[in-house]
Amino acid sequence: MKRHELTDEQWELIEPLIPRSRAKTGRPAKDPRLMLNGIFWILATGAPWRDLPERFGSCKSVHRYFSHWRKSGVFTSIIEALQIKLDNKGLIDWELWCVDGASVRAARAAAGAVKKVSCIIPTSPPTTHWAAREAGLAPNSTWSLTVRALPLPSKSPQAQSTNPPRPSWSSTRPSPR
Repeated sequence: MKRHELTDEQWELIEPLIPRSRAKTGRPAKDPRLMLNGIFWILATGAPWRDLPERFGSCKSVHRYFSHWRKSGVFTSIIEALQIKLDNKGLIDWELWCVDGASVRAARAAAGAVKKVSCIIPTSPPTTHWAAREAGLAPNSTWSLTVRALPLPSKSPQAQSTNPPRPSWSSTRPSPR
């Protein structure tokens, strides 16, 4: 057995919960244990899918199995079955809070992905370096401030009383770099 792979005993516990392909045509189904071991290797190492070792087969195939099993609730059923087994043995304290990693989500940008936006919308607001000097920070300061345009105040007297006053900028501010 290699690192991050299921033992025979572990596989026997979850094998009945893994769906088998019943297709009569097309390519033959991959070995579900091999696909699950590939998924565990990715999850344990944190490596990108394209870095999956060749012994698990195509990274696209393993990812397809992962996506299908996640969407169809296979991982949820595995976790529930294992929890029931451990609870029957008295090994789970239900008074504790538990986190299921299968349901934790993060935004694409949390992993460094580029946000998909149209070319009309900038990916980030413009940054002005002179704003740090205006704020009284040292020229070599690592702070940089993001400036956004403020909406113009409304002409109605009622709206003017509820809008906060706009900051006034010095007309002698240096030009942006």
